[in-house]
This record gives sequence, structure tokens and C-alpha cells, in this order.
Amino acid sequence: MSVRGTLGGVLASVAVLVVGWQIGAAALGHPTATTATSGTASGGASGVSSGTGTSGSSSSSSSSSASSSGSGLKDGSYTGKSVQTQYGEIQVAVTVSGGKITDVTTPTLQAYDGRSQRINSQAAPMLKQEVLQAQSAKVSMISGATYTSEGYLTSLQSALDQAA
Repeated sequence: MSVRGTLGGVLASVAVLVVGWQIGAAALGHPTATTATSGTASGGASGVSSGTGTSGSSSSSSSSSASSSGSGLKDGSYTGKSVQTQYGEIQVAVTVSGGKITDVTTPTLQAYDGRSQRINSQAAPMLKQEVLQAQSAKVSMISGATYTSEGYLTSLQSALDQAA
């Protein structure tokens, strides 16, 4: 192998380590950490998954709409459909006040095994933060928590559709 090939491999490894440190530091709230938003390095879980969650049963919404604003969202609480993924079940609820998403909760965040539970417990707060900041379901997925991200965002969009 040439020196150039070896150096390229070393640089790639260093880049992965730096991104990994940033992800871990961000998950722990380290003040110098940065969070990537490209969807490739924005989560606290390690590894990369791919695939899609399959929709499960729908749940009823508990909506108390009173007013709406320029965002098009009606004030109230809305529960998204329950989404079944390969590793568990996810259901997201949103609270809208003043036409803005003010809270996001997960009434159902079930995992079938310990590893999935750890991934969920790291990904859910990150997704919540991204949703509150973006004020929509159009946020980057968490690397290493693809199934959780897809299920969370699908259920969230279901809740937001009710609020529209």
C-alpha cells in the first residue's frame, strides 16, 4: 500500500474519532461539543442502521383546538399514530400553543431489548430538541438510531397533521 493510501486511511479514522467525540460530548452536554445536522453524525448512539419502520395501529387524538396562528398549527394536544418498528413501538404526542410546538412527549417508547432501549433513551431527547428547534417533523435522523428516528418522525407527522 502506498503512503498516500495509508495516510488517507489514518485521516479517515481520525475524522471518525473526532465526530464520535463530538457526538458523545454533545449527548453529555459538553460545552465545546458541536452537533452535526447532516443526519450522519447527530446522535449519541454508535453505528449506522438503515431501513424503514412499518406503521402500526392508529390511536385517537386528544385535541383541544382553540386558536391558530400563521404557522397553520391549531393550539391543543395531539397524539400521533402508534408506529411499530423492527425494534419496538413508538408513539409521539405534541402540544401546540400560540401556533408553535411547545412540547413533544413519547407516550409509547417501547423497545424489545436492552440495546434498543439504550438507543431510544439517547435518541428521543435529541429528536425532541431538534423538533422544538425546527418547529416541524423535518429534522435530521439520528445516526445509529434510524428505526427509532423513522418511527418517531412518522408518529410526530401524524400528530402535526391533526394540528394543521
